[in-house]
Amino acid sequence: MNATFRTSLSALQRAQKTSKGAPAYSRLVNRPLGRVFAACAHVVGLTPNQVTCLSALATFSGIAVIALAESTPITALIVAICLVVGYALDAADGQLARLRGGGSVSGEWLDHVVDAIKIACLHTAVLVNWYRFEDPSDRRLLLPIAFQIVASIMFFVIILNDQIRRAHRGNTQMILQGEGSSSTLYSLAVVPTDYGLLCVVLGLMWWSGFVWLYGLLLAANAGFMVLALVKWYREMRRY
Repeated sequence: MNATFRTSLSALQRAQKTSKGAPAYSRLVNRPLGRVFAACAHVVGLTPNQVTCLSALATFSGIAVIALAESTPITALIVAICLVVGYALDAADGQLARLRGGGSVSGEWLDHVVDAIKIACLHTAVLVNWYRFEDPSDRRLLLPIAFQIVASIMFFVIILNDQIRRAHRGNTQMILQGEGSSSTLYSLAVVPTDYGLLCVVLGLMWWSGFVWLYGLLLAANAGFMVLALVKWYREMRRY
């Protein structure tokens, strides 16, 4: 079993997506952790779709705790663990698919649907938590509403970009490791936009300074969105 795990892990390290544009958390934490989960899943015979379902279970458990439980150090830690594990499993399903020789259209569809539900629910859960357990008239309630808008726009535009690029380049294959990369400096600069960092930060919901940290992440994501939309529009004009 150990030999099979090591063999699977070694094979996964040779078949990774490009790191181009990936924030530091995804590059340094989430993808390596996802490789470990993918290798374990391969050893026990799980399919990529089953790993996607496990990712959904972990993620939506964390989101449910946000919405239903008052923020304490314990509940916030549970939230962070569930979301971090869910995000790593989200990386693992695609890696497992490549290890098994390629994914399926239905698997890609399921992965995107889970992501769409996650994006639609996460900041809504923060809004519900603050409305239930904080002052419901507090202006802080505007923050998760704004974050929800930004996150939804970014998710759907990224999906749209991917579909347009595939259609115009005629390439539906995953880009393997070594075909593109970005600098470590860029990776660190965009880390505030990383969903993985948000998962960790939500583990601080009990802290009085969390609202400021959450607001700073919102500002960083909104600023990045504006710059990215301009860049992507210029790119689309070349097709």
